[in-house]
Amino acid sequence: MKGIKTRLAILNFIEFAVWGAYLTSLGSYLVGIGLATNIAWFYAIQGIVSIFMPALIGIIADRWIQAQRMLSLCHLLAGVFMIGASVYAIQAGDNVQFGPLFLLYSLSVAFFMPTIGLANSVAYTALTKAGLDTVKHFPPIRVFGTIGFICLMLFVNFTGFQNNCYQLLSSGVLSLVMAVYALTMPACPVGKGSGSTSLVDALGLKAFTLFKDRQMALFFIFSMMLGVSLQITNGFANPFIQSFGIIPDYADTWGVKNANALISLSQISETLCILLIPFFLKRFGIKVVMLMSMMAWVFRFGLFGLGNPGGGVWLFVLSMIVYGIAFDFFNVSGSLYVDRRTDVSMRSSAQGLFMVMTNGIGATVGTLCAQAIINHYVYDLPEGSVDRVAGWSTSWLIFAGFALVVAVMFMILFKNPREANQPTAAEIIEQATEEDDAAGIIDVK
Repeated sequence: MKGIKTRLAILNFIEFAVWGAYLTSLGSYLVGIGLATNIAWFYAIQGIVSIFMPALIGIIADRWIQAQRMLSLCHLLAGVFMIGASVYAIQAGDNVQFGPLFLLYSLSVAFFMPTIGLANSVAYTALTKAGLDTVKHFPPIRVFGTIGFICLMLFVNFTGFQNNCYQLLSSGVLSLVMAVYALTMPACPVGKGSGSTSLVDALGLKAFTLFKDRQMALFFIFSMMLGVSLQITNGFANPFIQSFGIIPDYADTWGVKNANALISLSQISETLCILLIPFFLKRFGIKVVMLMSMMAWVFRFGLFGLGNPGGGVWLFVLSMIVYGIAFDFFNVSGSLYVDRRTDVSMRSSAQGLFMVMTNGIGATVGTLCAQAIINHYVYDLPEGSVDRVAGWSTSWLIFAGFALVVAVMFMILFKNPREANQPTAAEIIEQATEEDDAAGIIDVK
């Protein structure tokens, strides 16, 4: 078990590098091959498969196949399908069709999404076997995942891959590397026949009984509504920034030529904002923290709508900075709230429901609706028209307006736990152990 922390840091680095190779740049490639009106489907499929694939693969890993081997197998299949998608795109050239590319990409994503949870399970097991405290030692290891994500964003940016299918090839090759590397990890236990987790439990379906509680029902509904925002900038920020290239004043600006590098500031902000969450939860409580997240989404979208890659690039930079608050304050504080407001027998199911409502239903609906709006204001206009840039601004302001409406409704309808005769967020945090805090941080990505 010598050097296990270094080995796990590498594991996390590769795991999220696979995702970072295409998540924020795929939209620009799709625009270039004439599939701009289908961008949302490539992001919505991540939410769709996240509803059931992680649970199914998790059950298999718990009962029949060791987690490190399951991680290897999933990455092998994800890599093969992603490389298949890139090979098809290379061979098709300018005649790439939606059907074959989407099918191969979807199969890859279906096997990749469960690997995020599997990688965590492998890390927890390895640290425990080494006699190390997971609460103390895992968070610094997990940071290397975000570093890997950022590094691949920068790699595809400066190689020019952000505008072609080689970003998919990069992701596929890294998945194959991970398939081999995962087999070097310590063996994880399985519990053949001894597991009591049913498919209903794993999918979080039992947690739907929480909707009987008005406050929990409101929380999950607003989580879904806020989840609408989660994938919009991942799918559309890069093509939006590059769209300024048709305007001579902006064509040669650093932002237009390095959109992915500019967007990487969002991930850096995300990493730093994690550290602020305990203080804000203790000081202001869950309702204010969630409101801060909602308002951060308003600024995230609104600053995109008002900025440009020239003299207004500072507005883009501010948008990247507030992303950390928008993403982290929602995901981490929401996870802590669910953990402390549910019975121990239902906490896993409740966390599953939280993910289904946000990254599943919310993100899927959000990307599809965003695509419809952008199609109307941008892609339905003549190609090469400067009016498309104005259409982008209109679209971002519409998204900002939606986030603002959600924030106002949340402020009016959602009560602080104390108002509902339950512990406040401050009391929750004070009573929580360091393990609870670390668990919230681990669940960020």
